[in-house]
Amino acid sequence: MDDHQSQTLWQGGVPVSARFDDPYYSLQNGLAESRHVFLLGNGLPGRYAPRFHIAELGFGTGLNLLAAWQAWIASGTEGPLHFTSFEAYPLPAADLARALAAFPELAALAATLTAAWSSGATRIRTDTLRAEIHIGDARRTLPRWKGRADAWFLDGFAPAKNPELWDPALLTETARHTRPGGTLATYSAAGHVRRALASAGFAVTRRPGFGRKRHMTTGRME
Repeated sequence: MDDHQSQTLWQGGVPVSARFDDPYYSLQNGLAESRHVFLLGNGLPGRYAPRFHIAELGFGTGLNLLAAWQAWIASGTEGPLHFTSFEAYPLPAADLARALAAFPELAALAATLTAAWSSGATRIRTDTLRAEIHIGDARRTLPRWKGRADAWFLDGFAPAKNPELWDPALLTETARHTRPGGTLATYSAAGHVRRALASAGFAVTRRPGFGRKRHMTTGRME
């Protein structure tokens, strides 16, 4: 994973992308943010059902995967959670492990992820998880994906700093890979993002954001 790995800075123990000058998760509480924005924003774990499939733009530290996986196990849903993520600039394994060490309640799941990541694996198979991370520009990798998601986590860096991951054509592609009745959630409440999602076919709602962020966005494919 060396060719396109992200360069990492650290601010109070939180990883910050040097490329995008943006933290990988909230400086306040990354796990609480993941649960508020991506789980609650998609009605999870209440919507979990066998063969449920989450897809994500922006894998980052893998924190959202671990939060979703932990909730899946706690829900007792039959079979594994399916999780597909798209990441252009994967973190070095040491940085990923350092970031996830901040969340001891996820330690057992994080150990599985970090072991796989350290070996160069981009697929994880356990009794409770089927995960795959597609490395490369999502504008090229997502169109080639054959799957469709029940829920999307849109977690790229801020639209002003990482506009490629919020490109209207990519959000339209996201819609094309969403099952009827599928949902999305993102921390971003930028007007152009909400308009692009609406144009792609999502019924878009603005909701209270996490922490100091006043608003976030959710959507449903009608």
